[in-house]
Formats: sequence, structure tokens, C-alpha cells
Amino acid sequence: MNEQVIEALKRSRYRVLTDREDLEEIYRLRHDCYCAEQSISANESGIMTDAFDETDNCVHVAVDMDGKLMASVRLHLISKRSPFSPTLEVFPELHEYLERGQTLLDPTRFVVDPTARKERLPLHFLTLRVPVMATIFYDVDVALAPVRSEHAAFYRRYLGHEMAIEPRSYPNLTKPIQLLIAKREQRKAVLERNPIFGPVDDIPSASIDFPTLPGIAVASSGGRHNAA
Repeated sequence: MNEQVIEALKRSRYRVLTDREDLEEIYRLRHDCYCAEQSISANESGIMTDAFDETDNCVHVAVDMDGKLMASVRLHLISKRSPFSPTLEVFPELHEYLERGQTLLDPTRFVVDPTARKERLPLHFLTLRVPVMATIFYDVDVALAPVRSEHAAFYRRYLGHEMAIEPRSYPNLTKPIQLLIAKREQRKAVLERNPIFGPVDDIPSASIDFPTLPGIAVASSGGRHNAA
């Protein structure tokens, strides 16, 4: 698996998006992907977005391959200073972690262009690098994985997630979502098994220029050089 992912990684680059036109591009990709999976009904605008796309603790990351947008994921860095994220609303039990002063990473709107599957491109692995790299950069205590039941086994196998809360209705989606989590102490074992999810120093395009999000959380002591 790693050799195939590495070859795909060499053809790809990551972009943190803030420009409205760029964001609209990923909102359109989202709409098309969710419609293809019958998770939402199509709308006339061809765009899928919500209020959480504009919160201060939100980071949008796109994955380009051969110069074309092929995948994206939305991240929310959650702390006592900034307790905002879609998954936190659906699973309010997570506030217990915040009360203990811990930080959470909530990755949502994980989408991959349907053509990637047809071409057997491992874009799901390249996109999953984003939240893993973010947990390193922001030194996160708990990584969340709000996923459909059929995707849970993948997260358990490759990212060491464990079942936390049974499926519930999720805003704007037709299919229920369950919550898996992975704690900080599991991160080392995950990267030892699958180092492709972490920094790849000899492939410059594998880096991700995460923003520091001042006032929400402090980046890890390793900083950008080691973590992202």
C-alpha cells in the first residue's frame, strides 16, 4: 500500500484554502460527492456549505493531483476557548474532554472525487493524512472520526480509532453517523505501522501549511518543520 500511496503523493499537493473562490470549488466538490453517495439531495446551487465553514477554528484543506482538485476535508480545532464544531453539537458528551482542558480535532466533509475510485487512485489515504498531520501540528489530545458504520473498520485498522458513541442523526445528512475516537497515546503506534500518514521529508509536496490559529490552541513544540 505505501508504495502506491507514495507515488500518488509525488503527484499531489495540499492547499489550505481561505479565498472565497477556492472555497466555492470545494463546496461544489462536496455537493457532487455527497449526491453521488445519496447522502444529500441535490440543490440548484450545486454547493454544499454550512455555518461551520466560517468559524474561526475551521481549516479547509484541499488535495490536488496533477493540478486538479480531487479531494478535501474540513477541520475544526476544538478547545475550551473555541468549543464549536458540527460533531460537538451531535455528540455533546465530548464537552467532558474540554472541561478537562483537552483539545479535540474534528475532521468532517471528507470528500474524494468519484473518478479517483475508478482510476484506483489512493486519494482516501492522501486525504486522511490531513487530520493525522493536524493532530501532530496542533498537538491534539483526541482525534474524532464521525463516520458512517460501513467506514468504521477502515478507521480502526489504519488509524487506531475506537468506537465511542453509537450512530445518531447528523445535520443535513440522510445517513446516521457514529463516533470513533483516537487518543494522543495511540498516535506513535499508528505512525509506526503506517508512516505515510506522517511527515515525508523527501517529498516536499507532502507538507501541509497549517495556520497557527492564535487564541484557539498552541501549535506543538515541534512546530511546522517537524510536524507539517
